[in-house]
Amino acid sequence: MGVAMLLAAYPSNRLTAQDPWPILDGANVAYQSVSAFAADFVQVVMNPLVGEPDTTWGKLYQRPPNLFAMRFTRPKGDRIVADGRSLWLYTPSTTPDQVIRTPIPELGTTGPNLIGQFVDHARERYRARYVRVDTLAPDGVADVIALDPKDPNLPYRAAVIWIARSDSLVRRMDITEVSGQQRVVILRALRARGEVEVPAREFKFSVPRGVQVIDQ
Repeated sequence: MGVAMLLAAYPSNRLTAQDPWPILDGANVAYQSVSAFAADFVQVVMNPLVGEPDTTWGKLYQRPPNLFAMRFTRPKGDRIVADGRSLWLYTPSTTPDQVIRTPIPELGTTGPNLIGQFVDHARERYRARYVRVDTLAPDGVADVIALDPKDPNLPYRAAVIWIARSDSLVRRMDITEVSGQQRVVILRALRARGEVEVPAREFKFSVPRGVQVIDQ
């Protein structure tokens, strides 16, 4: 008997898709219980107009709700820093003479809350679908959930997240931006709860001499 025939013969109530909401609720509880995060990250950006994917590496730090930093080791010196009031984007690898400063909104999901934006108030913000069980070495088994934003004004139109069963924290985010560009962020060696103390200096940005600040 072929696979298709086996599936057809299997009781339909056994094939019901898993409910994603208890998993997302658990991820939100886990996120809210953490005062700081630190992790190594790999980011892959795929732009259909450019061709080859752009892969970068670095360190990520976050202290919810509005302190955040991505400090790149490749390309070295690039950084994104949220100091609680402004979000700074400085990429000396491409534009060494300018830094972009954006005010952090007091409310909403467009701030520097990389992980929280997908699990905080998820029932209000998204339509969710359970995709599959997967693994992310070395963090073991993860539940993969697809999210479709209800708000058309968000800068992305879809996201898929990997939630580790070991601690209910997000380890990977696949984001489809409005432009069609795809961004994958994978967190490794994630340290949270009592495992990490993030120095305050990680969330400070000093404008280098001769660099112009562009406000957006």
